[in-house]
Amino acid sequence: MLDIKLIREKPDFARARLATRGAGDEAKIDELLELDARRRKILAEVETLKAQRNRVSKEIGVLMGQKRTAEAEAKKAETRELGERIAALDRQGAEVEAALEALMLQLPNLPHESAPAGKSAEDNPIARVQGAKPEFAFKPRTHMELCESLKLVDFARAAKLSGSGFLLYTHWGARLERALIQFLLDLHVTEHGYTEVSPPFVVGPQCLEGVGQFPKFKDQYYGVAEGDAADKLGSLYLVPTAETPVANIHREELLAERQLPVYYCAYTPCFRGEAGAAGVGTRGMIRVHQFDKVELIKIVKPESSYEELEKMVADAEKVLQRLGLHYRVLLLCMGDMGFASAKTYDIEVWAPGQGSYLEVSSVSNCEDFQSRRMNLRFKTENGENRFPHILNGSGTALARLFVALIETHQQADGSVRIPAPLRPYLKAEKITV
Repeated sequence: MLDIKLIREKPDFARARLATRGAGDEAKIDELLELDARRRKILAEVETLKAQRNRVSKEIGVLMGQKRTAEAEAKKAETRELGERIAALDRQGAEVEAALEALMLQLPNLPHESAPAGKSAEDNPIARVQGAKPEFAFKPRTHMELCESLKLVDFARAAKLSGSGFLLYTHWGARLERALIQFLLDLHVTEHGYTEVSPPFVVGPQCLEGVGQFPKFKDQYYGVAEGDAADKLGSLYLVPTAETPVANIHREELLAERQLPVYYCAYTPCFRGEAGAAGVGTRGMIRVHQFDKVELIKIVKPESSYEELEKMVADAEKVLQRLGLHYRVLLLCMGDMGFASAKTYDIEVWAPGQGSYLEVSSVSNCEDFQSRRMNLRFKTENGENRFPHILNGSGTALARLFVALIETHQQADGSVRIPAPLRPYLKAEKITV
């Protein structure tokens, strides 16, 4: 959520920054300011009437003490009238407050000045490239061909179980997926200093609202209910990413400054309804409804957040470097950034069987946008309450990492070489038929 004080004091600045996203949200600033002015006017009127009622109430006591009953009764009637006016204004104020909050929840974050200008993914500059694309003495197979020949994933039976867009890992495929998750967690905990947590896989809507996924993207996630209780549908949701529960761990809390920074990492499956476009089942593992991911979350002091962003990107890159994968890092332009982000890097890994790059990590600094929505604050040493900055990043996402790994490390005989960091988990050097 944006800072209403900033919008009030610098409306032109807010309009200009929102305009860089290209979604037309800058047009909502006038309505927002009008609602804010009405709310403040109502609050001022209520305070004036309450002060007047308090003064009249004191006068009643004096009049009663002087046995001036008729005048006291008249004053009581005045206090009742003032009370009715206050109650009516309170109702108006609540309506305006609700409208103001609903509008604030619709506004995306303001892009940071260092985010590049641009309208779409085509405008994202490449920040750096790591390594060279692998070369083969044979035509590289696609991940679907490898999964079929090595029996790593059973696409047909997964569709029979759950429909298109779901995966059934089998034998070495299941073991490789589990090994990747374990490797990612161990790397981030032991080398990068994150604290591992294992959150619930279902959350309340307040958590999705807190990170900015609701209300804008409400139609893209899976609501759940106990049994067939239709009236309970929407009280809980399957997590679209571990960011949703983990970033909310300290919601509505007041942390001490000494507790910052906080680093968390977590594994969860991720459930996304938007993957279900026509033909999703023909694209193998690239775009699915359910996938695994290890997520990184940082809660930090505002003055260090952009330094922490660069460190988080490096943490995600380390995964691909250790696994011997070629990748590139993109700096997202203002028109392509996520709703809650002020600045975002995407990491795309090369998948030779696809002949294309696949996004496996998106690392964002949301500044205080999320902490305001979840009312997470910290108290400085001088007693000031401030909103921390929250960062999130994929460290990294599967199944695309799985795809890039088996396509990159495939051998001429149809086997897949296991990168050295994964061998202790799999107790093998190669996956063969």
